Amino acid sequence: MAAPTAAVRVVPLSWRVARLVERRVETPTAHTLVLDVPGWPGHLPGQHVDVRLTAEDGYQAARSYSLAAPADGERIELTVQRVRDGEVSPYLVETYAAGDPVEVRGPVGGWFVWQPEETAPVLLIGGGSGVVPLMAIVRARRAAGSRVPFRLIYSVRTPADVLFADELRRRARDDLGLDVAYVYTREAPDGWRGEPHRIGLADVNTHGWPPELEPLCYVCGPTGFVETVADLLVGLGHQTRRVKTERFGPTG
Repeated sequence: MAAPTAAVRVVPLSWRVARLVERRVETPTAHTLVLDVPGWPGHLPGQHVDVRLTAEDGYQAARSYSLAAPADGERIELTVQRVRDGEVSPYLVETYAAGDPVEVRGPVGGWFVWQPEETAPVLLIGGGSGVVPLMAIVRARRAAGSRVPFRLIYSVRTPADVLFADELRRRARDDLGLDVAYVYTREAPDGWRGEPHRIGLADVNTHGWPPELEPLCYVCGPTGFVETVADLLVGLGHQTRRVKTERFGPTG
């Protein structure tokens, strides 16, 4: 006779009022927002939140954004890329001011997370703003004093579109065990070897970990990018269960 299954109580996430306390310009179209969220329960690197705006007439619009940094008390960081004709991101990037309220709900997600207790090598592959949750994982590694070897492959259109450019440059130089490689799809910087191209087998094979090491692989970006990279990793011999994916795309 099978043992009875314990009932799992699901506690619904509640909306909390957050206020902007700091803004950092990453690129002309992407800003990092530091929000104060009273009662924030904490989060794990790789999780995301829902952000909701309410207009004066009562109309509401909500979008999901990855957390860009590990837990820090009641403050969270979101890096928002402005989407042309979007309802939420243009307001957050262009209009949202210090002290203004928005509602946030989270943290959300439990699969695409990294725990400092992990000892396996880590491969992070991000496309465009898909690097945001990967940056939270990179920052969490440093904060925990972990020596787990990390490799980040960052696919981006041009050098001007690189998020966290200065910090990544500094971490690649100073953080032992962290390697950063770029794939440029539209325009490459002077001195970069090769022509701009979409990420392919050679990039993943050259800059990633061999499957024999059984790394944890995290892939985030647009749906097509994620599917392509996940297929490449599995084709190279990586175990499907160790390839974690997070994707985003246009919303209606």
